[in-house]
Amino acid sequence: MSRNTPQRRKVTLADIAQGCDVSRATVSLVLRGSPLVNSATRARVEAELKRQGYVYNRAAANLRRRTSSSIGLVINDLGNPFFAEFAAGADEALASAGYVTLLGNTGESPDRQQAVLTSLIEHGPAGIILSPAEGSEGEQVLAAVGMHTPLLVFNRELPDDDGAHRWDTLEMDNEHGARLATEHLIGLGHQRIAFFGGHRDSSSVEQRRRGYAGAMRDAGLKVDPAWMIESAPTRLEAARQTGALFARDPAPTAAVCYNDAVALGLMLGLTRRGRRPGEDFALTGFDDVAEASVCVPPLTTIAVDPRGLGRRSAELILDRLSNPETDTAYTIAPVRLVVRESSCPPSSP
Repeated sequence: MSRNTPQRRKVTLADIAQGCDVSRATVSLVLRGSPLVNSATRARVEAELKRQGYVYNRAAANLRRRTSSSIGLVINDLGNPFFAEFAAGADEALASAGYVTLLGNTGESPDRQQAVLTSLIEHGPAGIILSPAEGSEGEQVLAAVGMHTPLLVFNRELPDDDGAHRWDTLEMDNEHGARLATEHLIGLGHQRIAFFGGHRDSSSVEQRRRGYAGAMRDAGLKVDPAWMIESAPTRLEAARQTGALFARDPAPTAAVCYNDAVALGLMLGLTRRGRRPGEDFALTGFDDVAEASVCVPPLTTIAVDPRGLGRRSAELILDRLSNPETDTAYTIAPVRLVVRESSCPPSSP
């Protein structure tokens, strides 16, 4: 561009207002999506905005109003179909409320989580929905997000050093769900039942193990420590750990799996070892992701409605934005058992 070429003047609200014969305040209301402007006036203003090529600087407007139109959504494992469905539900609900979702994935790494949260805070979100990575500490998260950004914790507990819950929390009824799955396998005649997947220092694993162990004890059955198999809560790691189920005799005949991803991985591991899921070995999952009903065999699981949980998480963080002074809320979402073909009676010796 030549040095003598005049620079194009930036279009202002006053230009738009003059062009369609309304006030600057009316133009501002249209830009903010206010329902106070009637449809005819809104259409006229929007046409003038387009004609003059006005670009709305939303970030600057947010700074002026000390508000934000974005919500952070930080997930511990987007490779898990459960969290993909959860994120979709949250994004749908947030978009309906006029918010943009800023998505981050931590890959179950607390260090990566700190980096994601720190970067996210620089964008000034109105609030954050966080599904903590395994091994997360409340004080570290607080150091990243600060005292003033509303945060909703999903799926795992994140207490501070005193054991108190600083933030709103949404969890599934993990203990009851695992109890339902275990009681179902016991009802089919299984006595040697393993709990498979996840790491013991995760609050959701601890809760699900508690439900499993309670059902076993109530039925007068032994909880063998060798049948509490740990693995990363992923399909590949579960497949790799399948052999641990059969390291000793007698081996378990069934397993309550930490989640559906673990159950699907265990199915693969069993098949590789010449065992037929749903015929030679019974197993259950937890989540009821879309794939659970169409895998082979279809997976018996605990249904939690991941997309609905995403929508609920959005509702809770928006409630917090509207009511910042209310007491911290601890919400437990209900679960239900869905019986399919992966859970079978014990095979004949």
